[in-house]
Amino acid sequence: MSDIATGAVPPRRKASSTGDAIFAAFANASGIFVLILLGAIIVSLFVGGLQAFTKFGIPFVWTADWDPVQEVFGAGVPVYGTVVTAVLALLLAVPLAFGIAFYLSELAPDWVRRPVGTAIELLAAVPSIIYGMWGFFVIVPVMGQIVQPFLIDLLGDQPIIGFLFQGPPFGTGIFTAALILAVMVIPFIAATMRDVFMTVPAVYKESAYGVGCTTWEVMRNIVIPYTKASVVGGIMLGLGRALGETMAVTFVIGNTNRITTSLFGSGNTIASLVALEFPESQAGSLKLSALLALGFLLFVISFIVLAISRLLLRPKSH
Repeated sequence: MSDIATGAVPPRRKASSTGDAIFAAFANASGIFVLILLGAIIVSLFVGGLQAFTKFGIPFVWTADWDPVQEVFGAGVPVYGTVVTAVLALLLAVPLAFGIAFYLSELAPDWVRRPVGTAIELLAAVPSIIYGMWGFFVIVPVMGQIVQPFLIDLLGDQPIIGFLFQGPPFGTGIFTAALILAVMVIPFIAATMRDVFMTVPAVYKESAYGVGCTTWEVMRNIVIPYTKASVVGGIMLGLGRALGETMAVTFVIGNTNRITTSLFGSGNTIASLVALEFPESQAGSLKLSALLALGFLLFVISFIVLAISRLLLRPKSH
């Protein structure tokens, strides 16, 4: 008779120690490979930029000069442009991404949730150069003819904040670049938030509704605390995309090596400057070394951002 008929428990198969060892070795090798690859990239960038670091020293980080003819290089302008455009992009993108995720996870009916979610995912698949072309041919004219003149007239003469909205309305500039970046990072942040909001156990939300909480109170007191780490991770993912974006920013930022306090002023980012200047650099030249040093600084900025996010997520001691 069969084991089922007799009620006997069939013997368990003995685990294969060889298979476990092979799988563990493969997993460990994969993790170590990632670390080695990342370390190799960082070291190669640092070694390549060592000539620039040696010649200009630490002031290279904040010096605003970039003159290939005189071989005077500084990272101040692209570092400033990279940080400002990325921060502005997050300020624009995070509220919209949160609203999209909140709608899809809590408010949208099923027949709307699927097509809207698919559209958000498709936006993430659009190549960056398409965003750049769209920004240059569509957004820049609108900014130069409508948005920037309106904001300059409305806020340009106001105290405290007026300096942020002054200058000629060319359409290009830091704010336009930040706007394009915001559109590009919204799909990443929104999709991540939506997925993690959907992982909250239904019993938690039903219990909150049962004691009389509104939908917003459930989101604020139940969903967000439960998914805080993943939400911050999604925002950092978007920030990483914004920090390293190249072609879309190159189309619309104006590509001027100067620091401006106006949001409508032209500027540069590390990625856009490298994209523009790298094809004209000769092997072994000081200019090439400066560009590689900029790449190393972009790694450092990304590491600092990641460290700050980890610090924010650190459990609070009581």
